[in-house]
Amino acid sequence: MSDAPTLDALTALSADEIARRLSGPPDEVAAFVRAAAVAGVAEAQARFGQMLLDGTGVKQDQRAALGWFARAAKAGHVEAINMIGRCYDLGWGTAVDKARAAEWYRAAADRGLDWGMYNLGTLLALGEGVARDHEAALALFRRAGAMGNAKALNFIGSFYEDGWAVEADIATAAGYYARAAEGGDFRGRFNHARMLADAGRNDEALAWLARVPETATPRFIAQVRAYLAASDIAAFRKIAPDWPNPAHS
Repeated sequence: MSDAPTLDALTALSADEIARRLSGPPDEVAAFVRAAAVAGVAEAQARFGQMLLDGTGVKQDQRAALGWFARAAKAGHVEAINMIGRCYDLGWGTAVDKARAAEWYRAAADRGLDWGMYNLGTLLALGEGVARDHEAALALFRRAGAMGNAKALNFIGSFYEDGWAVEADIATAAGYYARAAEGGDFRGRFNHARMLADAGRNDEALAWLARVPETATPRFIAQVRAYLAASDIAAFRKIAPDWPNPAHS
């Protein structure tokens, strides 16, 4: 294959050959994906944008990533539409603009993407870039949660715990947190552990706390460590100094 393959040449590749090219060293994968992106494959454009955003196989370039997301979005790629929202939301390759982020998230949500629903719901819940609207946010979280989005399920739990747009109901909150935890959301795992501890089920709570770091951000890990240190539960205070590696304490 030439350095600049045509779209026809790319689409003629077998599934096995594509899989082989996508399983090589990161720089070779990036080169292949870039070639497909240049040829006009929207999926490749979105994927190459993510590679640039993360610095996977290529030098990190958030501004260029946004440009590739825009090209994929123009072709109707819904995940790329959502990622443009993320760029405006978090200032990746552009200035932070929560209002524009909300517009892109809404476009993705309207096309049925659960992450667009979750991200727009988050802005509505917090009143960032849009007027705060807990009822609209909850409706979006419910739609995303019905599609299995664990982060949306966790947010629904917080609505029931805090009484936003619904009557406060700790039992219902605990149920949503459990589903979010099982779905892999690190905040859901922490909240599920917190509910279990409140119910006196400390061993189960510790087991779920041990799974929080699998996907948690460093900032969230620090917040959990502070929570453990201030806990009324002796077992939590004991593991706090070296959490998330209490076995090494």
